[in-house]
Amino acid sequence: MTSTHPSAAASACIHTLFDQRLASAPQEVFLYAPEREWTFADLGTLVDALAREMQAHGVVEGDRVLIVAENCPEHVALILACSRIGAWSCGVNARMSRGEIRAFIAKADPRLVYFTAGVSDVAAGHAQDAAAVPSVVAGLSRSPVRTQALAEPAPLAQQVAAVIFTSGTTGTPKGVLVSHAGLLQFARVSSQSRALGPQDRSYAYLPMTHIFGLGTVLMASLYAGAGLLMRSRFDPANVFEALAHHGLSNLQGPPAMFTRLLAWLDAQGIEQPAAPQLRYVYTGAAPLDMALKHAVQRRFGQPLHHGYGLSEYAGALCLVPRGSQREDTSAGYLVEGAELRIVDSEGRDLPAGERGEIWMRGVGLMPGYFRDPEATAQVMQPGGWYASGDLGYQDADGALYVVGRLKEMIIRSGFNVYPGEVEAVLNSHPAIQRSAVVGQRESDGNEAIWAFYEVRPGTASTPDGLRAALHAHVAEHLAPYKRPSHFIAMDSLPMTQSGKVLKRSLLEQAPQP
Repeated sequence: MTSTHPSAAASACIHTLFDQRLASAPQEVFLYAPEREWTFADLGTLVDALAREMQAHGVVEGDRVLIVAENCPEHVALILACSRIGAWSCGVNARMSRGEIRAFIAKADPRLVYFTAGVSDVAAGHAQDAAAVPSVVAGLSRSPVRTQALAEPAPLAQQVAAVIFTSGTTGTPKGVLVSHAGLLQFARVSSQSRALGPQDRSYAYLPMTHIFGLGTVLMASLYAGAGLLMRSRFDPANVFEALAHHGLSNLQGPPAMFTRLLAWLDAQGIEQPAAPQLRYVYTGAAPLDMALKHAVQRRFGQPLHHGYGLSEYAGALCLVPRGSQREDTSAGYLVEGAELRIVDSEGRDLPAGERGEIWMRGVGLMPGYFRDPEATAQVMQPGGWYASGDLGYQDADGALYVVGRLKEMIIRSGFNVYPGEVEAVLNSHPAIQRSAVVGQRESDGNEAIWAFYEVRPGTASTPDGLRAALHAHVAEHLAPYKRPSHFIAMDSLPMTQSGKVLKRSLLEQAPQP
């Protein structure tokens, strides 16, 4: 059945995208879970049941509903049911520790807490800790009602769709208020940038507790009527099975995902995977280097598109649209409804080619951080601009290049060193699978440059021999002040669930002066 795109402009809440699909094509398959297929009508039954259950237990507009989850149809239904009744869904990855889950419950002040216990053993464990009881929907558990929870008042209550907790790569996670308007706008922008349609299927392993999974995967697919191969955890073998036999046409994920996919191909001795329907490959959520881009393009036979987004701007600020292949690591061009500035330390605009902090505003910008006016005030600038803390520059045609984080910039011998530039050089060495560069302050106030890296499987060099080779490699490609003075091999770099390196953890492992 052919379906038309719903009108995001006429929609007030994210569930209206689903309701329009439900009305126009109820028997079309939307979710392809491992155990069964789910039509829009099947999912609608879950949404109705959960909305009634929430209301029966006192959930009202402006309340939070915390969802301790791994991806599954029930999680999607919870997000849509919250929207139906005006509550805010607050997704938390079930693989977090008990202490972290308790902290998020305290932070979100939810009326109810749900657990996707049917697909996740760790979610089931958290449910047991919370003395949860079965929900009306099989596979879900819910905690006792928190009668002391305080609903947020209008008009903020109607504006916000979800609370997404930042990954906390450099500090305590904050609750980003994500608006209905921002998600609806990005659903359209993301879908159109990929020419996404009902014939497409995307791989939905990216946690919908994060903006990548919620916006780029779920909301864009709803807008386009595209199918989702729903998976609770990432498994390279399953990805290639889906590419070969289940019509997977869109493959999206952070650079770390593609690194793992390439490593799996190498381990299996496969040069190019079978992917007869694949037509769009995309990476975001972390910096991209040319070595990985070239490897992905060669092995998958498709251009690797790139973009720049963050939780605070409901999806992506910049994208490389399908059909606009670039031969660099640019994150592409501003999406509709967004504005961008590159500024110096005084907030003054910089010309094309000069590096500075990325500021943004537009339809997708958050209203603020949940119950944290101090943190909100630290990042919001006059004129409604959000200071991202990311460093970048634009070229003459407006393409954005992201070079790192302001707080991660290393000052060595009076010069600025951008970790992303050093990492790109390290990653271009054939023995390096992935790297992360951090600065460590020394007693004289200067900063030493530490390079942490994963060695590509099958590398024949000894540890000492590889370190010597890396010293020679960076000497060939980097000025002396940019060269790491310490090289540390690791079995695996610590990562967030959204594919970002936890550089704070690396700093803790660097010897103190």
